[in-house]
Amino acid sequence: MADFHQTGIVTTLHRLTPNSIERLESDLEKFSRNKPIGLVLPALYSEFETPAMQRIVSELRQVRYLQRIVLALGRADRDQFERARSFFKDFYTPVTIIWVDSERVQNLLRMLEERGLSAGSDGKGRSCWLSYGYLLAKRDCGMVALHDCDIVNYDRQLLARLCYAIAHPHLPYEFSKGYYARVTDRMHGRVTRLFMTPLVRAMEGMAPGNAFLRYLDSFRYPLAGEFAMDINLARVNRIPANWGLEVGVLAEVFRNCSASRICQIDLTDNYEHKHQILSSDDTSKGLARMTLEIARSLFSTLASEGLVFTADHFRSLEVRYVRMAQDTLASYYADAMVNGLKFDRHAEELAVAAFARSLSLAASEFIESPRGLPLIPNWNRVLAAVPEFFDLFQDAVEKDQKRVAGRAA
Repeated sequence: MADFHQTGIVTTLHRLTPNSIERLESDLEKFSRNKPIGLVLPALYSEFETPAMQRIVSELRQVRYLQRIVLALGRADRDQFERARSFFKDFYTPVTIIWVDSERVQNLLRMLEERGLSAGSDGKGRSCWLSYGYLLAKRDCGMVALHDCDIVNYDRQLLARLCYAIAHPHLPYEFSKGYYARVTDRMHGRVTRLFMTPLVRAMEGMAPGNAFLRYLDSFRYPLAGEFAMDINLARVNRIPANWGLEVGVLAEVFRNCSASRICQIDLTDNYEHKHQILSSDDTSKGLARMTLEIARSLFSTLASEGLVFTADHFRSLEVRYVRMAQDTLASYYADAMVNGLKFDRHAEELAVAAFARSLSLAASEFIESPRGLPLIPNWNRVLAAVPEFFDLFQDAVEKDQKRVAGRAA
């Protein structure tokens, strides 16, 4: 059963009623007349071979309030691009697929690299950034929503709830972050449960009153991949290219937006998507890599806010994190027992140990290179350096579409 308790400094919007999809979508159709809504879908081609993507496309086919959908397709050849486009045939909403690996798009990325405006390496962050750029270039959306393409139990009510607070003309919000439970016969979301939350709270204990840490700790699922924002935030926010995307987005919103204009919303009763491997002995993949990059992003953000880190600070943090994570694990064990869920305590302990190693490596890397990986520049910066970039980008994307369409015909 939902609660209606407000915690932290970020407004929480709960699921207190069944809230019929008909009412939500009817309202959004009205709201979108004044604030047109764009949807961004970052996807790999491999996701088009899963039931999750087929379900998402089927649900989105029924949506009538979107101005346009932009899907950034990664790791696809020409034939795969054609097949991905076929999923959206006869859609009510105009759908544009950015073929990230096309020669035209890659040439533009190389041009930016040569001008000192690197868009980072291949990944979700760059795909999101390109999609925002296309929406900004089209100049016909007042807000943008984003969700992942591996949601097994996707329902279009998730999208409606995600958009609602930003689209509503009488609500003050500019950024909305989704949250949800992730439960089957056991609890999932190990990186949030056993890494992100204990780490933030361990750091809060070492930096009492830090506004950014208090802000982060206000989010019930800070690593959720679903959020919506006013289009102007998409223009000014910088984006990390790696697994630190979600933390980096929250950091940029913190810099560019008043807390009174930020909210989080309960999207669905349960959320199921693909599960990453732990990869405890290899930090180049899986949850080990994810936690490493999240920690690096967090350290860089806090350093930019004036927090000083030394080797001694990091040694204390590692010990404090492990203690906080173990206490948190015990709380989840009790929660699982009360609800009759499976709980592999040994596996959870192994995850904490792996996350502690990632934290230690992230600390070492940060000491060697405090600035870390640069963020993708915001779109104002790009346009200041290359005023014609939006025109070049639109032309490249649209020529890719026409060439593929012509071949398919």
